Amino acid sequence: MRKQDLGFDYHRYHRLLREADNENKRLALIELLIEEKARDRLAAQRASDRAAMTARTIATVLRNGRN
Repeated sequence: MRKQDLGFDYHRYHRLLREADNENKRLALIELLIEEKARDRLAAQRASDRAAMTARTIATVLRNGRN
């Protein structure tokens, strides 16, 4: 069994699934899951971009310090 993701709110999603007793609620739940996953991926990409920019800045500063 996989460990739960730290950002995955198992109890919340379980409650929403239990409440999804008709087609509209099930579709809304699916849309919510897709939306939240997209938001998480965007946040991860932004963090990666920030780390890359920081590394580039540090490399530039160190390179300029040698001259």
